[in-house]
Amino acid sequence: MLTTLSTPYTDTRAGDLAWALGREPLPALAQRALQFDGVTVQLRLLGASHQVLLEEDGSVCSETVACMPGSSTPLPLGVSRHTGEWEYDFAAQVETLSPREFAARARELLDLVSDHPGGLAGTFPGAPHAFTALLVERLAGHVRWRTWHSYPQEGRLVSTRTRVARLPAQECRGRRTRGARRAPAAAFAGAERPTHAR
Repeated sequence: MLTTLSTPYTDTRAGDLAWALGREPLPALAQRALQFDGVTVQLRLLGASHQVLLEEDGSVCSETVACMPGSSTPLPLGVSRHTGEWEYDFAAQVETLSPREFAARARELLDLVSDHPGGLAGTFPGAPHAFTALLVERLAGHVRWRTWHSYPQEGRLVSTRTRVARLPAQECRGRRTRGARRAPAAAFAGAERPTHAR
């Protein structure tokens, strides 16, 4: 799914991105909810940033990568932890590309995500290579998603990979992450069912 975001692209920087777990749903410029075998995943575009909300049996995992004023957690290269009833693994990479490489990668990624049944991508008016894209898949025993944030004025592309799996019931006791808040289940109303997940 590809959409044009109803806001101009602003001069943001890859270095301004921060990461957080457990945030409540933030106002989104575009969103898509998908269901995979009892798991509901909401993809939310926040401009040059994203939020993913995952819910299964009333338990919610929320990931936010955005420019968040006052955040003390810059974008990490990797995170592995238990949060609530989930085992969560995250990795991020920042690439610096030439203008030609950047344009080619932007076209490739937008084609990939817009054609994928679990994809959501947003471009900005008048800035074809400025985009945010998310792609989610359900695999055996876990859910994973990838995201891309482009910064053409810097020639930088930020990509992230996340893998989330439910912990066995006996491991959930006492593992809830401090400060993690549960997103309301109502945030997932109107979920779409993809015909398949690749």
